[in-house]
Amino acid sequence: MNRVNPKVLLHSKWTKMIVENREKHFVITQVEFDEQKNVIECLITAVINNNEYLINWRDLKQPTLWRFGWQ
Repeated sequence: MNRVNPKVLLHSKWTKMIVENREKHFVITQVEFDEQKNVIECLITAVINNNEYLINWRDLKQPTLWRFGWQ
């Protein structure tokens, strides 16, 4: 399981394990928090074509889906 700290998500780099549309490397470009400092929205951007996706940040913990850093 990947360790993910919500406080340092912004600008972190990720590699998607199941490549779709040649999109493999991503950067977290936006993280929104509520009043209790819980993540409510996470926007991830593909490096190759700048497509943006809203994701559940907890999915980043799954090593079968995501790896931390660009690999």
